[in-house]
Amino acid sequence: MDIKVLEQLLAEVKDGHLSVAQAVDRLRTLPFEDLGFARVDHHRQLRQGFPEVVFAEGKSLAQIRGILQALTSRADHILVTRLDGDKAAALLPEFDQAQYHPDSRVLTLSRGEIPDRGRGVILVLSAGTSDIPVAEEALLTARIMGHRAEPVYDVGVAGLHRLLAHQELLNQATVFVVVAGMEGALPSVVGGLVDRPVIAVPTSIGYGASFGGLAALLAMLNSCATGIAVVNIDNGFGAGFLAALINRKD
Repeated sequence: MDIKVLEQLLAEVKDGHLSVAQAVDRLRTLPFEDLGFARVDHHRQLRQGFPEVVFAEGKSLAQIRGILQALTSRADHILVTRLDGDKAAALLPEFDQAQYHPDSRVLTLSRGEIPDRGRGVILVLSAGTSDIPVAEEALLTARIMGHRAEPVYDVGVAGLHRLLAHQELLNQATVFVVVAGMEGALPSVVGGLVDRPVIAVPTSIGYGASFGGLAALLAMLNSCATGIAVVNIDNGFGAGFLAALINRKD
């Protein structure tokens, strides 16, 4: 339930079009709806401006379906992360407005136009092509939250001229999400070029001594560039959500 729905509900009670008992019945599942296996947080959109996001990994198809049914009864724009292709294929016929993005394993569901909530452009950069799935998770998260997000992929430090070729976009962006595996150097480079917040995302991409992304994570945490925040390994969603909060109009 978002604030507009709540305002409409109160207005209907005030005008006599809805009884107090009817209003109470509608509000019965606020702030959450108990499904037995999950407590769906319908109050989150009021608190944070976006509905609860479904982390699909580890959940059964029936559990994901039940949570989506509960969310779609109250929200128009929904995000599911870490959803495998087989479960997505089973869900898509049941939710007409849903779209599955296989590279990032993200499912988005939108009814109607997504409101524009941004004050600028979120630029999502990946160091390599192998980092794109995590970058896409960040990109899709920011977009469904109502922000203009643009991708610039495969611009890692092994060929720095590829990044510098996008200087105009670098100058336009309000906030940056920079995704990198291996040695995790790209966020430091970007942080040294711009005067806007940089959200660094280490990925698990790399050879043995990268330790599943730990090397990139530590490099980003120890960056000499200023204005850099770091999220967890492969956490494109967390980076996209944070970028959206920074880029909000209000």
